[in-house]
Amino acid sequence: MSRILAPITSCPIEFTTDQSEHSHPIILVAENDESFASEDPVAASWAKTNHFTGKSGAILVVPDNDGTASRAYLGAGDGSDAFITGNLFKQLPEGEWYFANLPENPLNLFLGLGLGSYKFSRYLQTEGDKKLKFTLPENIDRSELKRLVETTFFVRDLINTPTNDMQPDTIEEAIRQLGRTYGANVTSIWGDDLLKQNFPMVHAVGRAGSVAPRIIDLRWGEVNRPKVTLVGKGVAFDSGGLDIKSANGMLLMKKDMGGAANVMGLARLIMDAKLPVQLRLIVPAVENSISGNAFRPGDVLKSRKGLTVEIGNTDAEGRLILADALAFGDEDKPDYLFDMATLTGAARVALGPDVPPFYCNNGDLGREISTLSLNIQDPLWQLPLWKPYQKKLSSRIADLNNVTTDGFAGSITAALFLQKFVDQAVNWAHFDIYGWTPAEKPAFPIGGEAQGIRTLYTFLKGL
Repeated sequence: MSRILAPITSCPIEFTTDQSEHSHPIILVAENDESFASEDPVAASWAKTNHFTGKSGAILVVPDNDGTASRAYLGAGDGSDAFITGNLFKQLPEGEWYFANLPENPLNLFLGLGLGSYKFSRYLQTEGDKKLKFTLPENIDRSELKRLVETTFFVRDLINTPTNDMQPDTIEEAIRQLGRTYGANVTSIWGDDLLKQNFPMVHAVGRAGSVAPRIIDLRWGEVNRPKVTLVGKGVAFDSGGLDIKSANGMLLMKKDMGGAANVMGLARLIMDAKLPVQLRLIVPAVENSISGNAFRPGDVLKSRKGLTVEIGNTDAEGRLILADALAFGDEDKPDYLFDMATLTGAARVALGPDVPPFYCNNGDLGREISTLSLNIQDPLWQLPLWKPYQKKLSSRIADLNNVTTDGFAGSITAALFLQKFVDQAVNWAHFDIYGWTPAEKPAFPIGGEAQGIRTLYTFLKGL
């Protein structure tokens, strides 16, 4: 391996179950609820001076007579934002804290608290050393909270790392490191061996890169358990290939391996929690680059499944490598086959960066995923696999084209393309994620993001 993985960013908040006498309270306040300070004239005066009204995410730290913090108030707004705690780490002074009042299911408040403390500092000369300690209530599982926070940091770190330090071989090393940590078996097929072992589209897309393309395959768990196979798009950088992107279009293309990062995060959650499943993780890892041997518009590629694909655009490369990987995973007849990819700009136009669309071949499964995602505030929105649009992918010289000619329904037609390579999985779902937070929000700093994996993890816990 030519690059070295950086350690996972650690959470600077310590969560404890033992509340000390030095711990300060944080009180949640609904917007325009003035009763919180009715028995506390100091707090009432301080709130008026600082224009604190309980607006969602607003923080008011009340000092003692000696000027040190005695307590804090956190605006809960109308109560609809479960991640309002995301700004606490930045605004609270160091020390020990606890929540004096909490909703019935407070997990997301503590999750938001942890996620808001994230800072990607790998390339910064100075790092903050601020530390906070928070007391957890009895109904919060500290191990589960730690698992969710650390895994999100893991996904963010992978996506935030620029391509010079996150190439296909580094993605493989990250998966191998997961395997070593959790006792999983990891194998890979790379370079020209992809042709010998029938991954022609992975090879075609990645052969122009300076680091050889590869298929990485992790297996974990006991046989005779439900088979769960995860597939993630691992494009370390996407120049667009010969149909080259603009300069602006390439600026965020280090995140084009966000699908791989997210399924790696989901695999980490599954293995860390020791869920009773037979897990398989498949990542096709490539760089879509430009060289004399790059695949071309108009080429016809043979796929692992045997279908031939005419290349209408080399910038629609993600679906090509996913097609080979999905066919590979489908051969094993998994009970559940989930793939994630930063696949189309059309998905962002339709639903924006915060709500990834997904597609499912099983109506009951799709409804369950939708309901779960809204309940735990990890939003996903199901769009239809609209069969009449399949004809948009037709080709006069091959079984199908990798793009349409009119550009309409781009996310749907990409999902329909992928569905052509899934025959045997009764339960298949495709997630067209963005993997990035473009505007700062409490708990969600600008940069790489985990999307949908809490929902799928919650679903798999219920099997």
